[in-house]
Amino acid sequence: MRIITGRARGLKLTVPKNYDVRPTADRVKESLFSIIGARIMDAKVLDLFAGTGNLGLESWSRGASEVTFIDLSRESLKLVQSNIEKCKAQEDCHVIKGSCVEVAANLYRKGERFDFAFCDPPYSKGWIEKIIAVLEKNPFLNNGGYLIVERSAHDELPALPTGYSCVRTEKYGETKVDFILYEI
Repeated sequence: MRIITGRARGLKLTVPKNYDVRPTADRVKESLFSIIGARIMDAKVLDLFAGTGNLGLESWSRGASEVTFIDLSRESLKLVQSNIEKCKAQEDCHVIKGSCVEVAANLYRKGERFDFAFCDPPYSKGWIEKIIAVLEKNPFLNNGGYLIVERSAHDELPALPTGYSCVRTEKYGETKVDFILYEI
């Protein structure tokens, strides 16, 4: 797994030795960021299920101004911290341990808003529904911001609250990526 382009282009990220973490495949990541394009420049990014920090660090490498990583696993957070240091991105990155549902709601209450939020949870565990429920009560996205959801092609995208619309879905084998736009 590597950073595809930008400031840290070609840098190999540290990956887990076990399979508790399922990093986004490079081809899916490359396509996802091709769709996002220049909108990532100067964006404020939230990586909800950080894992290795793959999506957040790719965002930073492509010009995002600030990235916040959330994960519940100590092992994952160690990987994220190690990868942030490899990229020399410490000034622009924040790492928070906790449940993404609770942390995202707390960030909203503190006045934090994001241009992109990546939601790549363990498949088929109900996490996407929980994040969408948080967004309904605590809309932590800026107007015009995107929630980007990676899910199993066998799982349905739950109903979206008012103000959110799925503007694009891409399928990559057994994976689907949804681009959910927030407009008020």
